[in-house]
Amino acid sequence: MATAKKKVGEKKLVAEDQVAPRARMHKLVIKNFRAIGRQAVEIELDDIVVLVGANNTGKSSILRAYQLVMESGARGDLLAEDFPGGYVTGAELKDEDMPSIELETVLFADSKPPADKWIDVRPNGDRHVRERWTWRCPGKPEKRGFNVELNAWDANHGPWGTASVAQSNRPEMHRIEAFDDPKRQADSIISLLEEATKQRVKALIEEEGKEGAYAKLLAGVAELQKAVATEAMEAIDEVRLELVRAMADVFPGYSITLDARPEDDLSRSISFFKAPPALRMGPADGHQSDLERQGSGARRTLMWNALRIIADHKAGAKGTERPHVLLLDEPELCLHPAAVRDACNVLYSLPGGKTWQVMVTTHSPAFIDLSRNNTSIVRVERSQAGTVSGTTIFRPDRARLGDEDKERLKLLNMYDPYVAEFFFGGRTVIVEGDTEYAAFREVIADDPVKFHDVHIVRARGKYTIVALCKILNQFKCSYSVLHDADLQRAKNRKGQLVANSAWVANGRILEEVKNSPSDVRLVASLHTFEVAMFGELVSGEKPYASWLRVREDALARKRVLDLLEFLVRSSDVCPAGVLEWDDEAALSEAVAEFEPVADEVVEG
Repeated sequence: MATAKKKVGEKKLVAEDQVAPRARMHKLVIKNFRAIGRQAVEIELDDIVVLVGANNTGKSSILRAYQLVMESGARGDLLAEDFPGGYVTGAELKDEDMPSIELETVLFADSKPPADKWIDVRPNGDRHVRERWTWRCPGKPEKRGFNVELNAWDANHGPWGTASVAQSNRPEMHRIEAFDDPKRQADSIISLLEEATKQRVKALIEEEGKEGAYAKLLAGVAELQKAVATEAMEAIDEVRLELVRAMADVFPGYSITLDARPEDDLSRSISFFKAPPALRMGPADGHQSDLERQGSGARRTLMWNALRIIADHKAGAKGTERPHVLLLDEPELCLHPAAVRDACNVLYSLPGGKTWQVMVTTHSPAFIDLSRNNTSIVRVERSQAGTVSGTTIFRPDRARLGDEDKERLKLLNMYDPYVAEFFFGGRTVIVEGDTEYAAFREVIADDPVKFHDVHIVRARGKYTIVALCKILNQFKCSYSVLHDADLQRAKNRKGQLVANSAWVANGRILEEVKNSPSDVRLVASLHTFEVAMFGELVSGEKPYASWLRVREDALARKRVLDLLEFLVRSSDVCPAGVLEWDDEAALSEAVAEFEPVADEVVEG
């Protein structure tokens, strides 16, 4: 098993059973590539990374960057249009202007590790390898590795030898672009189906053990390759001696060994498909045509079914399978609305086997599930100066979400798949329920230009507001919260006054708002939204009644508009009927006039 040196003279040994089998991409750092300029865009890789942002901000450039460093030959060359601005000047580029892509990978247990100086062994046994590609001109890159012994980038070398060895030690890439030509998209889908078949075959091998037909076939291939290697040893040795003599003048005293490695990677010697496999679709009793001749909807449906098969597969017992990365542009394309949630579940289930990571770009809030533990949301933005930045705006481990928070978010996501719109930028206002939402939407519809970037998020409960605040606090940008103050006491069925649990939730909201690194406007309706805006409680279907009141009552409409402008910071005047608060005593005093009076108070 490989060792790794953390410092000069210090060697850290890692036992085989300590090496973490959870191989993955760990980090991607990109500079001066397509839409991305000198300011590096750094992506921390989770099981699932969702890239959000406006059009033409560089989301697809991030996917293309990983694809580029994974491809060999001419397909891995950088074109002139890939340089910032889409052209290359005649002058030699400065270091700070050269396109640069850095990849940090965690090796999987069965990978063939490079020399110790390239491996950073972490306390949990993970073995990290850092590589960097830079281009001084269009064409092939300079490849370098990070030397952990020197704690610096090597001036001349990288961790791997040939490109094929390097690629086999990185997660295997599966890229599906939004508007690929049909042939290329068909090839990508067939590749996924091949992978699904291989996984099923490996599962059968583990079930059959050494006596299975496939295991016997592999053993036979190993014996045959060893026999051929033995017979060819004389010729191999002649080539080796010629190399030694040729190198002697430059490197005297050096020895060269050629290892035929006849038993390595035997599974590649056996293919279950003819090359390349063909996939046809059509009526069972009619004409069937190649996949690339099918419509976009049919191709995408087949893609999702292939991913579903892979997601259902459980990783092998040893957990040593080569990892995979799915790079998917706009998964919402060509999907029937009813299929969106199902497709989202497939994507989020894919990493469950511990061998897949997913990186997607999307414009659909439906593909963001806030209740999952394995998701990072990265917002890609372009400033007015043209600088592209990638900011990790949400990671579950940093949001401090408890089990109850996740359950509330799961239910909220079920009832409102567009709740995650606020991840896409703009001004965010969290409201407690549908009544406020209906009133604000009516006002926004009257002036869509002024409020074009405003997101009204329905929490449907005070404790869900707490969970949403935890998420928004990671954004490090301002937002507003509107909730009912409610009353400290409420009547039970016997007409007795008891402590109101809704009042307790106010303190939880305040506590989370104070944790925000940004300015948050916390506003309470006194004591409910209807009383604050309309002067009375609304009976019947409250959201509809609220919408109708705002639509038909000019005074009510003006009050709601003033409140919305205050919440989105178009105005700094807090309207009558609501209170901007940061102290429970002040809120208690504000609702005192609404509190019911009774002779008997029962604590509950």
